[in-house]
Parts: sequence; structure tokens; C-alpha cells
Amino acid sequence: MQQGLTLVLCVDRDDDIGYKAKIESPVTGRAACLKAANSLALADPEDSDVNAIFQAIQVYDQLAEKGEQVEIALVSGNHMHMLEGDRKIAASVDRLVRETGASNCIVVTDGAEDEFVLPLVQSRVPVSGIRRVIVSQLPNLEGTYYLFKKFFNDPKVARLVLVPLGLLMLLYPIAYFLGQTGLALVIVVGAIGIYLLYRGLGVDEIFQGFGDALRTSVYRARFSFITYIAGILLVIIGVVMGLMSILIYYADVGFLIYLLIFVYGGVLWLALAGIVASAGIIIDNFFHDRTSLGKVIVFPFFIGAVGLIAYGASIYTIAVSNVPDFPYSTANAIQYIFYGTIGGLICALAGVAIQHMVNKYLSAREGPEIIELI
Repeated sequence: MQQGLTLVLCVDRDDDIGYKAKIESPVTGRAACLKAANSLALADPEDSDVNAIFQAIQVYDQLAEKGEQVEIALVSGNHMHMLEGDRKIAASVDRLVRETGASNCIVVTDGAEDEFVLPLVQSRVPVSGIRRVIVSQLPNLEGTYYLFKKFFNDPKVARLVLVPLGLLMLLYPIAYFLGQTGLALVIVVGAIGIYLLYRGLGVDEIFQGFGDALRTSVYRARFSFITYIAGILLVIIGVVMGLMSILIYYADVGFLIYLLIFVYGGVLWLALAGIVASAGIIIDNFFHDRTSLGKVIVFPFFIGAVGLIAYGASIYTIAVSNVPDFPYSTANAIQYIFYGTIGGLICALAGVAIQHMVNKYLSAREGPEIIELI
């Protein structure tokens, strides 16, 4: 049985070939890949992707000497946005498989990061081999220092690590000059904790998804673009109001009370931001995609419910903690947590009921159309 064409695929997920050597991918053919490797080597002789490309060329030559049908290609992603880069790699592999008619693929990478795209490749063409290129290094102190230097010179690392650390370190001297040295430590530790949770829980991906949705709403002239902008402004107001509440009711209390004071000052604004943004999503779905209306109609009700419950709970906890100058007594606070909880539950139940009615209405509309098609 004759073996089909084998595609030797070199993967550069962070797009060093485009970012440093200014070469567009995909690059197809031995001569073109060799030219790309030389260009990248001249731009940055220490880049490990150079070795990966040469390794791919070596694998290509070995298979060609055996008389096999073989083609070589180089694909790259995006240097700053991994999600967009992975989509680009997927589209490039689709194009290569379509143009070359490859029946299997040998993937060549320079590290574990590039191998994250293996599922993308495997879903489009069978992977018959993987070659990971590891450049030999002498593990001495100078080499370790050099690796750290290269690591922190990377724009991605600088944006994710150095910039947040620099901002956090600036908070302390600012608070010191304002005469709030005790509050400075709380702010710095709290900011570090928030950033670690932001990265660890994947909140950055949520914001990236929000940015993608915002761009989509602009390109498609959707009403949600206006509500997104209004929501962002309301979030800013909510954060400012929460921080102002901390400054107004600042006392010698624990971090949890500071967090609840922030919630007391900003949660209603934040909830309003969520309600406004979700209202735009509902309007867009009503006019453009009514089949998904039942999934999004419940968003503002749940956001409002969480806001009411959090507001009542924050008032009660702050009041019983005897925070100075807080305008609510313990008796009033009990009423607020009661009304907030009841209001939140009613709001959530109303959302569920409206979602049920919308789903029932949509099912009734789709039924006759399906019968007519049958």
C-alpha cells in the first residue's frame, strides 16, 4: 500500500518568525523555510526557534532521501495574543492540508509551549511523530543570569509581571507621603492578592472575552456596544465609590471588613453595570438571534439578586463590627440584610420565571415550522 504525503510541520506559537524576522506564515517548501531560518538567525541568533526550523529541514531531508513523499512547512501564531494566534495556526494547518493533500504530519517544536497546539493539528491531520528540540546549555551561574535577563526582556513577561509589580511598589510611597502608611500595607497586600486571583482564576481570559465581544459589537453595529461602554463607566464609578468608602470608614479593622466596606460602597454600581451590559446583550439577541434569548434573559435578574444580597450582607457585617461613623445601627442592619435577601430571592425567581416563559414561547414558535418542513 502506497504511503501518502507526510507534512513536516514546524510550529512557532509565539510568532518569533513574524515578530522578529518579519516573515508571514505559513511558509511552505524547503528553500522558503531555510530562508526563514536564516532571517530569524540574523534577527536573533539566540532564538531557539532557529534550531527548530533547522531540525524540521533535517527531518525533511531524511525522509526525502528514503524516497517518501514529503513536504515541509512553518506555521506561527501571534506574539501577544495566544488565542488569536492559535486560531491563526488552525487556519494555516487547514490551508496546508488542503493544498498539499497530506495524509499525516510530523510536528517539530522547540518547547512545551508550542506543543499546546498539538490538539489543533491532530484534529485536522493525523500526527505520526513529534520532535522536540532542546538546545544544550552549560548550567552555570552566568547562564542562569542570562536566561533571567532574556526572560524579563520579553514584552509578554514585562506586561504580565514587571508592570503590575512596579505599580504595586509605587502604592507604598504614595500612601507614605499622604500619611497613610498603615493603609498602604493593606492596599499593597490586597492588590497583590487581587492580581494573583485575577491570573490564577482566569479572570484575564474573561476580560479578553469581553474585549472580543466589544470589538464584535462595534464591527457588527450592535446596540450592546453602547451598553458595554455604559457598563465600563459604571464599573469605574463603582470601584471609585468602593475605595472612597474605605477611606471614609477607615479604622483598625481586619482585611475582611475593608473588603465589605468596598462592597458596601460599590456593589450597587457594579450590579447596575452588569444589568446595563446584559440588557444590551438581550436586545441584540432579540433582534438578531432569538433562539439564544432564553439563555441570556436571566442575566440581569441574577446580577441584581447578587447585588441586593451582597449590599444587605455588607451593611449588616459592618454594623455589627462597630466601625466608627457608620450610618447604620445593628437594628437597621438586620432590616437591610432581611430586605436585601428577600429582594434578591424574588429577583432571581422572577428571572427564572421569565426565562421559562421565553423558552416556552420560542418552542411554540419553532414547533409549526418543524411540522411544515416534515
